[in-house]
Amino acid sequence: MKNIIKSEEKLTASTYILRPDFKKQLDWALPKHMNANRMVRLVLTELRRTPRLKECDALSFCGAIIQSAQLGLEPGNNLGHAYLLPYGNECQLIIGYRGMLDLARRSGQLMSIQSNIVYENDFFEFEYGLSPKLKHIPARKERGNIIYVYCCASLKDGASQFEVMSIEDVNKIKISSKSSNNGPWKTHPEEMARKTAIRRVFKYLPISIEMAQAITLDEAAERGDQNNRMILDDPSIIEGEYLTPAQDETYETLSQNQGNPC
Repeated sequence: MKNIIKSEEKLTASTYILRPDFKKQLDWALPKHMNANRMVRLVLTELRRTPRLKECDALSFCGAIIQSAQLGLEPGNNLGHAYLLPYGNECQLIIGYRGMLDLARRSGQLMSIQSNIVYENDFFEFEYGLSPKLKHIPARKERGNIIYVYCCASLKDGASQFEVMSIEDVNKIKISSKSSNNGPWKTHPEEMARKTAIRRVFKYLPISIEMAQAITLDEAAERGDQNNRMILDDPSIIEGEYLTPAQDETYETLSQNQGNPC
């Protein structure tokens, strides 16, 4: 008989996500093209990259993973879809710009959507009004500093929409973010700038439930008040008795493969 540890003892975050009942909730939340074992391996990799995640509240941590699963976005740096970020005692889910693009394309309402960065030596002109226009030709050599970021989308009905933001406006949003000094704002600033423009243009597009949920989550994360504790259908999965990671055969199997989430 395997030994067990009681819930009042110190448990690592990996202990929670490896429980069969938690992975069952992951299976319910994930779209058909994703599976719970791959999701767990990705999260194990993130725990290794960001050890502070182990200190997050258990419900918050597990809830953030479920939120990512419901959106069909993989957490971590492999695809840049979403990131798990510790903020105090809470785990926040930050949507990456590739995740935003993926959600937009999945909505079925768009022909295309793209976000680009403009540097000071690029040719760039845009105009709003009754006849809006945008033209961007990147410089062939030294492009200089970033001056704008924009997102443009083409809808299936032939309409189009674009949004241009100055780097000063992007930096104002960055400074106001509770995660401005860590996470993707620090490691992937250009991608976060693109995402800011994408999120701005979403307000003018027909969006899906998933896109609306992603915007709400992302804005809450920027404010630092994203609450993932109420997400789990059955919070009791972090209560009661658990196998220790060293005694859990599932943990051993997944841990050996955590460097390769595929």
